Amino acid sequence: MNTDKRTEIAKLGKFGLIEHLTQGIAPSNKETLLGVGDDAAVLHFNDGEDTLLATKLFMEGINFDLTYFPLEHLGYKVAMATFSSIYAMNGTPKQLTISLAVSKKLCIEDTEDFYEGVKLACKNHNVDIAGTEITASLTGLAISTTVTGTAPKGASVKRSGAKETDLICVTGNLGAAYMGLQLLEREKIATEGYEIQPDFSGKEYILERQLKPEARKEVIERLREENIHPTSMISVTDGLSSELMHICKQSGSGCRIYEERIPIDYQTAVMAEELNLNVITCALNGGDDHELLFTVPIADHEKVAAIKNVHIIGYVVNKDMGLALITRDGVEMELKAQGWVQNNK
Repeated sequence: MNTDKRTEIAKLGKFGLIEHLTQGIAPSNKETLLGVGDDAAVLHFNDGEDTLLATKLFMEGINFDLTYFPLEHLGYKVAMATFSSIYAMNGTPKQLTISLAVSKKLCIEDTEDFYEGVKLACKNHNVDIAGTEITASLTGLAISTTVTGTAPKGASVKRSGAKETDLICVTGNLGAAYMGLQLLEREKIATEGYEIQPDFSGKEYILERQLKPEARKEVIERLREENIHPTSMISVTDGLSSELMHICKQSGSGCRIYEERIPIDYQTAVMAEELNLNVITCALNGGDDHELLFTVPIADHEKVAAIKNVHIIGYVVNKDMGLALITRDGVEMELKAQGWVQNNK
């Protein structure tokens, strides 16, 4: 480790560090059409479909807490989060490989539970488990996943294609997974040292969004059926603001989104009020929703507006106009990304 010169990782954050480490890296093989910098790499072999490749890493204590996270749900969640990276490229996931670093506190039955969740997710999305590796860990459970997928030749969607006047769309609703996490953390503290079970009645939805999210396979299928080709797309993993900033930065554009159009579930709003949190802030920065954020040409307005679980929340503008949220009062507020640094201290 460096002792003479130290720059703390927090100075750059997750995405800044990735960009710093990978700057100047360019593909040297003709099969690599797109490398670092998107939800998945795009490869092309011969004259067939585009091949997509994505990887994820999950660490106990950072990405999940086994105090309240059932291992079957964890297996399901990591698989869905990985599949979402392929859907975010307008692709279809096909094969999944998993590597585990397992500590002594887990037994064979625990790993079986984890794999039951993975197998269910793969069954629901018609994905093959194509490989597994396991090693020992002294610091808790670590999970690495890699997924391959396909997209029609030339149909892969990058983050960099958004253009002025494009509509900004998001699937499902936002902030629910974050609210589910806050609820679990609160009850963990409240019940610590007591042999009592927390009462989650009326909060089942936000818990499910945290513990058992669903990748948006059906939306990708509907976009194809309607012959809508998104100009850019990204999986909402680290918060709407963060993901929108990625699209705008890589597309060389700005944006305007409207507070009143951001989709928020009733349970999310109730939980935010109960915890004295601003629900819009949670929706913008909470993360872990695994929804899809994408842009489409304005000419597709009627078709995209008719798709179930898709919401038009704004539009793309010139880069010089910056990134802003229009409040219910008509005030423009600059968008800032807080998700990863805030949620993973």
